Amino acid sequence: MTGREVYLDYAAATPVDPEVAAAMAPYLAERFWNPSAPYSRAREVRDDVERARGSIARALGARPDCLTFTAGATEANNLAFAAVEGHVVVDAIEHESVLACAATHARRTVRVGTDGLVDPAVVARAIRPETELVSVELANGEIGCVQPVREIARAVAAERARRLEAGERTPIYLHSDASQAAGALSVNVSSLGVDMLTLSAAKLYGPKQVGVLWASEDVRLRPLVYGGGQEGGVRSGTENVAGIVGMARALELAIERRASESAHLTALRERLRSRILGLVPWAHVSGPSNPKRRLPGLLSVSFAGIEARRLVIALEREGVFVGTGSACAASRMRVSHVLEAIGMPRELAEGSLRLTLGRPTTEEDVDHAAEAICRAVRAEATRLRLDDASQAARVAALMGSWR
Repeated sequence: MTGREVYLDYAAATPVDPEVAAAMAPYLAERFWNPSAPYSRAREVRDDVERARGSIARALGARPDCLTFTAGATEANNLAFAAVEGHVVVDAIEHESVLACAATHARRTVRVGTDGLVDPAVVARAIRPETELVSVELANGEIGCVQPVREIARAVAAERARRLEAGERTPIYLHSDASQAAGALSVNVSSLGVDMLTLSAAKLYGPKQVGVLWASEDVRLRPLVYGGGQEGGVRSGTENVAGIVGMARALELAIERRASESAHLTALRERLRSRILGLVPWAHVSGPSNPKRRLPGLLSVSFAGIEARRLVIALEREGVFVGTGSACAASRMRVSHVLEAIGMPRELAEGSLRLTLGRPTTEEDVDHAAEAICRAVRAEATRLRLDDASQAARVAALMGSWR
């Protein structure tokens, strides 16, 4: 491994911001009290938890008593799906935790376009009279597409109004996993029009295994964890005070820095994109062409005929750490379900890297990584006796069959 290290997998994990760590530190030592205990020190810590809850609620434009803290986004998604028993509608590129929850219900999985975007009209047509939940993420963490959640909310609201007028009593809710989006996009629940929203501290330069589910007062949550009745009886267990305080501070910082950070990451992403395409012109970049529909710090790039897992190993030797999809898929070294769902030809999908930039990423990091990636691709192409002309023709043929 070389002396320089460049981390480009921030969609999988972010480091805890120093300000977040500082906010958490007292609750790991001197302020260790259990918030459920009756004495004054414990009540002080309980007040700190509630202040953190209020801070997150303000960021969401919501009531504090509608928030439930969980051990991460996966649990929050499970809690959202546990609120309903009937038919659900999801799209094909949701996070594995959402798809796994949907699999326990009667369901309809709607297709997405080749750019990963969900068509609200397709979602509307998938809703049945017995549908109780629609779940569409705010942004995808593998190819970076920002979904039209507001338009989908209008379709759900129209179905709700139809049911009310018809005297039908089946409720319908809209849930959105905003874990990958909260650092770059507004998560105001009224503006989005959602009934439930998932957030993860781990994607916001906060601690891992801390998440939150916001649910409107119309949603009746059913507990997954029983015990002492914490979190309004919805999620029992001693509160992770340090994690909750850290999550609140992480979200505050994300909102304070959102505009400048998004602009910075967009510029870095485009620099990385242009460097890679300049050195390997037959590389393919996935995701929406409209920049407003793309997360600022994410670049999904594919190299036809090249095995991504070999690239990951070669890049690690050079101190460059990248992903091939979600961390869940990458750990099993399989083709991402997202790339399969957008219809990407297998020759391209198997050679796909997910490059995600973060708060500490610099221009020098981007340039170093781009050169290392292209060296690794060139080395593999040479080993396989692939030249630029044949690769360009190969990609053109694959794109023609795909589009």
